[in-house]
Amino acid sequence: MKRTATSQAGFSLIEALIAILVVAISVLAMGGLQLSSLRSTGSSMLRTIATQQAYDIADRARANMPAYRSGAYVGAGVSHAACFSLAGCTPQEQAEMDLYLWNQANASVLPGGQGVVCVDSTPNDGTPGTPDCDGVAGANLAIKIWWDDDRSGTPSQRFVQSVRP
Repeated sequence: MKRTATSQAGFSLIEALIAILVVAISVLAMGGLQLSSLRSTGSSMLRTIATQQAYDIADRARANMPAYRSGAYVGAGVSHAACFSLAGCTPQEQAEMDLYLWNQANASVLPGGQGVVCVDSTPNDGTPGTPDCDGVAGANLAIKIWWDDDRSGTPSQRFVQSVRP
């Protein structure tokens, strides 16, 4: 078979460059997809930890019913060395110790993790500095946890769980 000047013998340089460009864009798109997937996985892991932390303080409150019923689980926690002694501590002191240990755990397992337990009829509001707890009598106990999901330095995510008294 005789070749003429108009027949093609292979890829031209332009076709090869276009193919390389298409492959490069595809690889970059896959890298972006992988990065997005990693961010979402990390974010869901932190939300799972926040959920576990909320259940932790709710279980601690339910295990200490006298303090739970008297409202001792509302407010800031305080460390009580007596709770670690053989003599033990009062239910009020145990509630304060539970809140103290819980907030210490929030700070260690969540980036910028902070939490508050309060009585609130509208639990889905507030910020870490101002949790907006209204204290309405008969309202549910609200467990609010904030953390820095995007590592910007300010807590941007919130998880809220309401517990019936």
